[in-house]
Amino acid sequence: MLMKYLGHSAFLIKTSECNILIDPFMKDNPNCPINLKELPHIDYILVTHGHSDHIGDTILISKKYNSTVICNFEISLYLSKYNIKCIPMHIGGRINQSFGKVKMIPALHGSSIYEGTHLIYAGNPCGFLLEIENNKIYHAGDTGLSIEMKLLEYENIDFAMLPIGGVFTMDIDDCIKAIEFIKPKNVIPIHFNTFDAINADPNLLKDNIKSCNINILNPGENINI
Repeated sequence: MLMKYLGHSAFLIKTSECNILIDPFMKDNPNCPINLKELPHIDYILVTHGHSDHIGDTILISKKYNSTVICNFEISLYLSKYNIKCIPMHIGGRINQSFGKVKMIPALHGSSIYEGTHLIYAGNPCGFLLEIENNKIYHAGDTGLSIEMKLLEYENIDFAMLPIGGVFTMDIDDCIKAIEFIKPKNVIPIHFNTFDAINADPNLLKDNIKSCNINILNPGENINI
């Protein structure tokens, strides 16, 4: 299995069964190393919340590849007007798919979609806990620090994608506390240095965490697991 970091919070996961995108903010992402034409066939898209830097290019990609979108119920209703296949979920829900299991995890954030000057309510934000090919992967989405993260310690997570940019999410100090709660084997910092407001040095995280591996990925880099 391969995980490719596409910058910001976006990932491409290639499994033996299918290709999965998480939060596909690509076309308007200044750090995304590939364009939409370079994507392989995408079977599933996971969307943590409705903000444009996370729902991103979901509509374009899913219409091109007839991808199935896994998201909250409200976003699925929004996407239905584009005739996009969706699997709606909500916090605490768990589903089985061909590639493995998906559980929707709480996130402390907002969720809305702009259409012109109109703001559309887009349900609760979330993270995703994936079980794929004997690996547990936690993508936190956009979130602040929460004591509920302590419950994730019992999941024995192999890889945790955690935001560090501050302002709209956890900063590095709170991410350190989150790692203490979750106790993952590996951490990939996300949601930083895309825009000036969320500039952060991920090496500060690496310098302060010895309990797990901190994998600092440049956009375009892969991890094979």
